Amino acid sequence: MEFFIDRLPLYLSGAGTTLTITLLGAVLAFVLAMVIGTLGTLRNPAARGFATFYTETFRGVAALILMYWMAFAVPQITPYEIDPMFAAVLALGLNIGAYGAEVVRAAINAVPKAQIEATVALSMSWWRRMRSVVLPQAWAQMLPTFGNLIIELMKATAIVSLIGVADLTRIAQEQRTATGETILAFSGALVVYFVIAQVLILGMRLLERRANRRLGRPTESGFLALLRPPPVNAIGGGRQ
Repeated sequence: MEFFIDRLPLYLSGAGTTLTITLLGAVLAFVLAMVIGTLGTLRNPAARGFATFYTETFRGVAALILMYWMAFAVPQITPYEIDPMFAAVLALGLNIGAYGAEVVRAAINAVPKAQIEATVALSMSWWRRMRSVVLPQAWAQMLPTFGNLIIELMKATAIVSLIGVADLTRIAQEQRTATGETILAFSGALVVYFVIAQVLILGMRLLERRANRRLGRPTESGFLALLRPPPVNAIGGGRQ
C-alpha cells in the first residue's frame, strides 16, 4: 500500500494525460465519423468514393505505425516537427474515426425508408430532414457502438508511451524500472485504466438513456440500470 500512496501523484498525472488524449481523440474521431459517415450515404459518387477511401485507408493502417510516421517520418520530409501529444491524438482520432464513420453510415441507412419518403413529400430540405428526422433516430443507434469505440480508443492510448508521451503506461514502466516492483507498478496502472473505462462507460450510458427518452423509448431507472450492458446493436459492434 505504501508503494501506491507514495506514487499516487505520478499515476494521477499519467492518468490525466491518458484521459486528455482519449477525450481529444474521441472529439476528432466523432467529427470525422459524422462527416465521413454522412458523405457515405449520399448519392453523389464523388462523396461516396471519398468516404470509402478514408474508411478503407485508416481502418487498414495500424494506429501505431501511423503514430510513428507522424512523430518520426514527417519531420524528415517537411520542415515541421509534430508534437508527440498531437501526433498521438491525430493518429488515434483518424483510426477510430474510420470505424466510427461506418457506424454512422449504417445507422443513417437503418432509418426506415418510409420516413425519408415522408419528409420528401413534405418538401423538407436535406438539412432539415437530417436534423429533425434522420439524425435523432440514427444517434440513438450509434451511441452503444460509439461507447465501444471510445473504450477501444482509451485502451489504444497505451501505445503513445512509445513516442515519448508521459501517459499512464509510461509512468508504470518508469516505476517498474526505478523500483523493480513489476507486479505493483503495473497493478496500479491496471486499476486506473479500469476506473477510467468505467467512468467513460457510465457517461455513454447516460447519453444513451437521454437519446432514448427524447425518442419516447422506455428506459430503465436507477443507478444499476446504467451499469448493465446495452442490448446487441443492429448496426454492429466495435472494431474488428
